Amino acid sequence: MMKLTAEQKAIIQSKGNLKINAVAGSGKTTTIIEYAKSRPSEAKILYLAFNRSVREEAQRRFAGLGLHNVRIETAHSLAYNAVVRQRNYQVNPTGYKLNELVNLLKIRSKGQLHDEYIIANHVLNFTAYFCNSDKAKVQEINYLDTVFDDKAITFVENFYEEIEKYTRIFLKYMHEGKCNVTHDFYLKMYQLSKPQLYYDYILFDEGQDASPVMLDIFFNQKQATKVIVGDTHQQIYAWRFAVNSLEQTDYPILHLSTSFRFPQAIADLASDVLDVKSYFQEHKRVTIKGKGKNPNSESQPEAIAFLARTNIGLLEVAINVTHSKENFSDPIYFEGNIHSYTYADSGTSLYDVLNLYQGKHRNIKDPLIRKMQEIDELEDYIEKTGDANLSMMLKLVKQYGNEIPDLIEDLKKLHIAEGKNREDAHFIFSTVHKAKGMEYDCVALANDFVKEVEIKANFEHKKEVPKTAQIRNNEEINLLYVAVTRAKSRVCIHESLVPEKTNTEAESIEVLKPVEKKADKS
Repeated sequence: MMKLTAEQKAIIQSKGNLKINAVAGSGKTTTIIEYAKSRPSEAKILYLAFNRSVREEAQRRFAGLGLHNVRIETAHSLAYNAVVRQRNYQVNPTGYKLNELVNLLKIRSKGQLHDEYIIANHVLNFTAYFCNSDKAKVQEINYLDTVFDDKAITFVENFYEEIEKYTRIFLKYMHEGKCNVTHDFYLKMYQLSKPQLYYDYILFDEGQDASPVMLDIFFNQKQATKVIVGDTHQQIYAWRFAVNSLEQTDYPILHLSTSFRFPQAIADLASDVLDVKSYFQEHKRVTIKGKGKNPNSESQPEAIAFLARTNIGLLEVAINVTHSKENFSDPIYFEGNIHSYTYADSGTSLYDVLNLYQGKHRNIKDPLIRKMQEIDELEDYIEKTGDANLSMMLKLVKQYGNEIPDLIEDLKKLHIAEGKNREDAHFIFSTVHKAKGMEYDCVALANDFVKEVEIKANFEHKKEVPKTAQIRNNEEINLLYVAVTRAKSRVCIHESLVPEKTNTEAESIEVLKPVEKKADKS
């Protein structure tokens, strides 16, 4: 029997509905398992995991303890069984590409350059926004609430009726089975059916990343005792319409404030990162007790994990690391498929953007990019859609140009293939989103995270900060917090990312100074 903290015991002994705020590495899954073990053996328990990987890990752990009265599902797996199988829907596993939607909905140009594709982009986003909301009708939400860039706002304002009309048609086609449904759509259908789940206890993990549609299903289970677990400051899916579920309920709250993952120095760094939120919103310092082991100076870390905020930021780091010395041959590993880092969310390939930049139109495969004659057209499209992925992809193309194919090929040659022994890698590369739930001995952070000096300059003297700015900057700081707290013993962090108040003398923290560029001898 493992030794439990007083906080864990209080949760296990609790009765009635409960919300648990758990800091990174605090053993929340262990606590949930012990909570389930302490319930009557005849009790029917549903454990709701956030995604498939968390679900599979939970299934392994619960089965290993013989807790066969616990069913482990995701909100999507529940919805799939109840909606897709019942209605014989076909699912589009990867989502719709813009040209597919343009053809399906017969979207016509309104006279502006490539505007049928810009409208299709907004239709996809509007559909996702509605399907992730808890509303019953499209007109109950305002899509403009999700658009931030000036040119994109102007475009949506001018074509709002068109975008909403095509969104309704798209939803109608999916409902009638005239086209394959998206994962968001069948979850929405499940929520609108007002399902009742006959369990005595429902345990919802990673609640801070739940969308309103998931929470509506959860909160409407009146007959069950409900426990929702999360970390307010690990919410990094607002771009997927996640809301802070711990603030959506008045359930009694208990805390898990001791992290067994990392030592106190990293705990303090994490708290300092979160304190940057005080520039633009009310914030109470989060006190984390770090009970992890300090680094052992006599042993080398098993591997260094490089974490970045973005795919493109990570590719740039990987290129710099693997070209830091001649004949670099150390095995590397990318969390997730390495190929995914060369694609935007819309399915556009990095190579298509490169071909457009180089004027090699015959090599472009993406229908949208193929229609563009100049790189300026892509820049205009990015501004009118607010497509951050494409924007970063274009930046990489401008930086490395003709070298990109060889640089990517070098990374693929060094990469340990999927299914092989990941532990053999000397360097691991991941974005924060892909590293969520993971932990590494040593973490080195890319320099593409938000910086305190930027936040301070933008908000220090403002009396009132718009809610949209609070949401965006809150998530940016959460990304840095999640990245820092993946480390077990050491964090390597750029000087520009270190909060002003942080003690950088601790052996668990290595501050990286800017590299001075050598003078051009020519």
